[in-house]
Parts: sequence; structure tokens; C-alpha cells
Amino acid sequence: MYVKDVLVKNKAGLHARPATFFIQKANEYKATVWVEKEERRVNAKSLLGVLSLGVIGGTTIKIIADGSDEEEAVEGLVALVESGFVG
Repeated sequence: MYVKDVLVKNKAGLHARPATFFIQKANEYKATVWVEKEERRVNAKSLLGVLSLGVIGGTTIKIIADGSDEEEAVEGLVALVESGFVG
């Protein structure tokens, strides 16, 4: 299991388009991936799950992965969040 915290910098947070980019990226990996906010953990590959967290800009989230490419998955998603969901 590999875990990392990341600050969501963009104003919209994980809503609509950014959440879609996040989920598409999470689905590129074989590992099981979760995103956690304030003790609430959801499947990072589920649009409804991610949207249900209500992540806004300025929030720190935890990205957790477990599987063969867990480290690559977490680092890839952290890089996406840090980029402001560009690319």
C-alpha cells in the first residue's frame, strides 16, 4: 500500500471536469485506488464517489493505492492534482 497527501490548488476542486480527468487517470492503473478526505474514503475510479467527497480548492486529500503499480498510480494522480488538472 502506498499513500500520499496532496493539496488541491485549483478553485473548482474535484468537481465536474477535474473529477473526470482524475478518474480517467486512476483507471489507467491496475492498482485499487482510493481518495480520502477527512476520514471518508471512496473509490478513485468512481465519478459519483469522488464527487460525493465535495473536495474544494484548498483542501488536502489523501491518495491511496494498493496493487502492482500502486506507487506509480499515487505519483501519477498527485502530479495531476498538483498541475491543476491540466493534462
